[in-house]
Amino acid sequence: MTLTDTRVDDSYPTRITGKPEHLPRTHPTVWGTEAEGPLDAATLANHETRGYTVVDQLLSPGEIQTYWQELVRMSSGDHRDDERVITEARTGEVRSIFDVHETSELIAELVRDPRVLDRARQILGSEVYIHQSRVNYMPGFKGTGFYWHSDFETWHAEDGMPAPRAVSCSIALTDNYPFNGGLMVMPGSQRTFVQCAGETPESNYKSSLKEQRVGVPSEDDITKLAAEYGIDQFTGQAGSALWFDSNVMHGSSNNITPYPRSNIFIVFNSVENALREPYAAIERRPTFIAGRDTAPLSR
Repeated sequence: MTLTDTRVDDSYPTRITGKPEHLPRTHPTVWGTEAEGPLDAATLANHETRGYTVVDQLLSPGEIQTYWQELVRMSSGDHRDDERVITEARTGEVRSIFDVHETSELIAELVRDPRVLDRARQILGSEVYIHQSRVNYMPGFKGTGFYWHSDFETWHAEDGMPAPRAVSCSIALTDNYPFNGGLMVMPGSQRTFVQCAGETPESNYKSSLKEQRVGVPSEDDITKLAAEYGIDQFTGQAGSALWFDSNVMHGSSNNITPYPRSNIFIVFNSVENALREPYAAIERRPTFIAGRDTAPLSR
């Protein structure tokens, strides 16, 4: 592997050859203040402690229906030649579609909606841009989950994100039950950076978006984190939103129920945290996965 010069000031080394360690986070989770957005001081303090915030009824019933119809539209048709469309390894059904804020006018409006954008700016304490956007489909009976992972570990190693100054917003377009593959998070785990072992394969994203095998913690790591932090699960009605830190350990199980679980997923990165060269990969991932246009979003 060719080492890049970003390793000179790497605060979160990963994809190592030795024994992985748990490193203390050196950056805050919340960068802004109560005066900078809609979240009050108590909510911000809770977000700093737990690493996530749930906003109920972010979208109205009418908006939910509109966005659901948009998801149906985007998943229809022939996607065989579109690299932004990720299919299930076993069934070939659409699993995720990336870069949706660039291909859907409705979602382009959503990422600039004050209900969404103002919270992102407040949590990150700066202007923001889109690092990644996608829609996730988890159909009934056939939806496969995501193993435990920290998004920041991958974004740092493969995209060159210097610090965990990014926040994800997952907006539910279907009801999230405890039994249909709802997202599980370890509250407070954003304070610990878990190193991962192994070298990043060339073009790793082509397989990792279907099933991630590199950049995931060991079972021993997960056991220790669960014992320290516990596990919460995001449940709620369609229209709810989960805001969670880029370094929170999270995952989801398969959906073997008849009830689908779909969401719009938006990652905001601070303009002061622009991507560099990858810290632990020989090549950049495509921009539809890791955006490099740091022009601040405007309403």
